[in-house]
Amino acid sequence: MAATKPLTVSVDELNVVYRVKGRRKGKKITAKQTFVDKLLRRSNETAMREVHALKGISFQTRQGEAVAIIGKNGSGKTTLLRSIAGLLPARSGSVLTSSQPSLLGVNAALMNHLTGRRNIELGGLALGMTPKMIQDQMDSIIEFSGLDEFIDLPLSTYSSGMQARLRFAIASSLPQEILMIDEALATGDVGFKKRSQERIANLKEHAGTIFLVSHSHSVIAETCERSIWLDAGVIVADGPTSEVLPAYEKTQE
Repeated sequence: MAATKPLTVSVDELNVVYRVKGRRKGKKITAKQTFVDKLLRRSNETAMREVHALKGISFQTRQGEAVAIIGKNGSGKTTLLRSIAGLLPARSGSVLTSSQPSLLGVNAALMNHLTGRRNIELGGLALGMTPKMIQDQMDSIIEFSGLDEFIDLPLSTYSSGMQARLRFAIASSLPQEILMIDEALATGDVGFKKRSQERIANLKEHAGTIFLVSHSHSVIAETCERSIWLDAGVIVADGPTSEVLPAYEKTQE
């Protein structure tokens, strides 16, 4: 039973607040006022406001789970993933993980002016692979991505979908205890999506935990047995995908 497996992520009363700039409130900005502000080196965007992106989020995951994070745009899905990965500070609450989570693992390492092949080498190093491990897996990573014809071209020539496929191919080439995927499976052809789902199933079998954000409900239904539904930074539902996803879909009709 899943409940007997070790915990991988424990989130307790997590609150994340952004501070963003906005125009001064309650005052109409005229052309004359703009000129005066420039003359005095003042900015119209001096007011600060807070955006409460995540509000009291609590849940746990265990080894072998694939969990979808669903919700409309702006609901807090990506913020939650970045918080679990340790990339965003919390206002309050805690996030405990059994190992360093990988948010598709290699985003920061990829460089537009380098070829896809060279980016595989850098991405592998970022994941902790040795040069020999990278070379041993090079052909399989290229084949998995489906980018054989483009692998020696600069990354700047790739579409966003092609880049996402390459990132997923690199990040998933090494077993991850906690892997978070944000929209990567929404790209590519049917063959790539099928390979990706098989790769996720294999990662789960090796005691990994997968978090998936995707607007493709079919991918979620086929890949994740559990879904967490967010709305305005709050968990609306957390349970079997077969129950949570249809409930969410009804609100989108």
